[in-house]
Amino acid sequence: MRVLFMCTANSCRSILSEALFNHLAPQGFEAVSSGSFPKGQVLPRSLTTLQQAGISTEGLSSKSNDAFVDNLPDIVITVCDKAAGENCPVYFGPALKSHWGLEDPSDVVGDEAAIDIAFLTTLARIELRCKAFLALPFDSLSRDELKRELDKISSL
Repeated sequence: MRVLFMCTANSCRSILSEALFNHLAPQGFEAVSSGSFPKGQVLPRSLTTLQQAGISTEGLSSKSNDAFVDNLPDIVITVCDKAAGENCPVYFGPALKSHWGLEDPSDVVGDEAAIDIAFLTTLARIELRCKAFLALPFDSLSRDELKRELDKISSL
């Protein structure tokens, strides 16, 4: 199963989600990420946060939704408020779509400690959601039931 985490800039929340999901996921599950208006580079703080948590940053990059035209995801999860109102491109076709909004830790203003806390808090919330996702009984859920379960995870 291929999960696409999508955000506007694809530099922070979607990157954190991709890396953490892949860190936790068993064989047969893969996360990727993209942005509707990608920055073209991953925020250094995102990479540092992942590295400090022992999560691989290998292969992470900021890219557009066009990167997946030839390899469509099964599920698309938007993770920022800006992406919630955007339509998923048509080529995402039959992919299930859900919104797991997260506040942007890169918007936090303050000292280094406050910014670190914001990034770690976001990563912890993503971890909770990814674990809930991976615990779903995929084989016994209909498409509609899976959609409902994905939407419930957004409240975690």
